[in-house]
Amino acid sequence: MKVGLFTDTYFPQVSGVSTSVKLLKEQLIERGHEVVIFTTTDPNGFPEANVVRLPSIPFISFEDRRIAYAGFDRCLKIAKRENIDLVHTHTEFSLGMTGRYVASRMKIPTVHTYHTMYENYTHYIMNGHLIQPKHVRTISRMFCNDSDRLIAPSQLTADTLLSYGVTVPIHVVPTGVNIPKISKEEALENRKIQRQALGLAESDWVFLSLSRLSQEKQIDQVIQAFPKIQQQIPEAFLLIVGDGPARECLENQAQSLGIERIRFVGEIPYEEVGNYYQMADVYLNASESESQGLTYLESIVNYLPIIAKRNDFLENLMQGQAYGDLYQTADELAPIASQFSKKKQLKLIRDINQKDLYSISAERFGCQIEQVYQQLLADNYAQKRPKKTFERFQDSLIAFVREVMVGSDKN
Repeated sequence: MKVGLFTDTYFPQVSGVSTSVKLLKEQLIERGHEVVIFTTTDPNGFPEANVVRLPSIPFISFEDRRIAYAGFDRCLKIAKRENIDLVHTHTEFSLGMTGRYVASRMKIPTVHTYHTMYENYTHYIMNGHLIQPKHVRTISRMFCNDSDRLIAPSQLTADTLLSYGVTVPIHVVPTGVNIPKISKEEALENRKIQRQALGLAESDWVFLSLSRLSQEKQIDQVIQAFPKIQQQIPEAFLLIVGDGPARECLENQAQSLGIERIRFVGEIPYEEVGNYYQMADVYLNASESESQGLTYLESIVNYLPIIAKRNDFLENLMQGQAYGDLYQTADELAPIASQFSKKKQLKLIRDINQKDLYSISAERFGCQIEQVYQQLLADNYAQKRPKKTFERFQDSLIAFVREVMVGSDKN
């Protein structure tokens, strides 16, 4: 089959959505399918086969994220030329609307993955005065109910969509990760090389934080707890990988606390991510906004123990498994982190088996998505369902935006 993937976010922009789309593309191609990605332009972008980039501008309050403003008819023309069988959208914004437009004109089915728990992000847009949680629920319900099938990366996401009033069939399909195909000896050599490159000794106890540096990731909790961790583990070193709007504040926080054994690495190429997991001793994550938890899965397949803020996704992932420890409040972070030892890490390595690895692999992810596509096309579902036309959906969205703007004027 030929699949069109529509996303506002794709490499070189680094994010969970970019990673998920890239993995899906690779898995579909491996299974003999053809894929065209429709996405936004990027100042650091480069030509890539079967990647169509639409003119774009930085998104409101997210300057490192972009939104397309033109090229929609071009997408339709390309989709027709490629004879796309199915549209799979990965955003509710510009390329998501474009995907709807293409599917409506070509009369083909649509699948949508709901990647982001937007209620955790409303504070970015005019400090939450313009878009509020109730608006998120309405927009999400409108967009999702105009799909033929929905993909939720976790049961938590699926339950959230149901609470919004979404009635379209939902498939819970966690985004998998690539399993490193290297020997233990190669992993140890990578660890040595990466540590040398960063000026770290083998005796250093490296706590790794790897994510976008933004408010909802709560990396400030990790930094705040680190002096207490160092009191128990003098050789502790905090390595923060990633970039984002909170970086300057986090650097200032570390400086004000007098933390010297810390380094902000910045953004790294996706291909190098595995090297950082392999050279670390513990992965730290204080975020409460994860819908698919890719960094947790990447830690596990690289045999790296996890210390993270307790949430429904992680409790389900770590149930009965020795993948690490969870904490409830910020005050619990330092004591739990201080208890970690090499003995616990070795136990984690022993406890992971191939069955566990396959359950969180990109291979399983690709297989499950392929099954959703095949069932949808076999049922000819798009033709059977009395579906909204693109125009009706667009009119509903415009009316909603007007309502939001009127509300913001009153504030």
